[in-house]
Amino acid sequence: MGYNEMESTLKTELWKQFGASIDMFENAVEKCPESLWNDGRNYWYIAYHTLFWLDYYLSDEPDKFSPPEPYTLGELEPDVMPERVYEKKELLQYVEHCRRKCLNFIADLTPEKAANAG
Repeated sequence: MGYNEMESTLKTELWKQFGASIDMFENAVEKCPESLWNDGRNYWYIAYHTLFWLDYYLSDEPDKFSPPEPYTLGELEPDVMPERVYEKKELLQYVEHCRRKCLNFIADLTPEKAANAG
């Protein structure tokens, strides 16, 4: 197996794992009953928090990170909740943003980028 083939196989396997995880997360958001979305246990916030940090860690330059609208950088500050409850539809759009970002991140992965990740 040559380097290019090995690199392609690695990227394919990485996407399979991350893509499946994102799909499962999306299913959990979609299937959350409305009665639990904002019932005091903050299901919506756990979903948002997860997406925010996935988005952040997929950024090439974390110092220049900015989430898509309507989200803010408030998540970077301890004990700061978003100004409002995000609707399921909004978070499903954020899932799609993160899915595309993850796919592009893996497609653009180089040994140098991998060494600097994290």
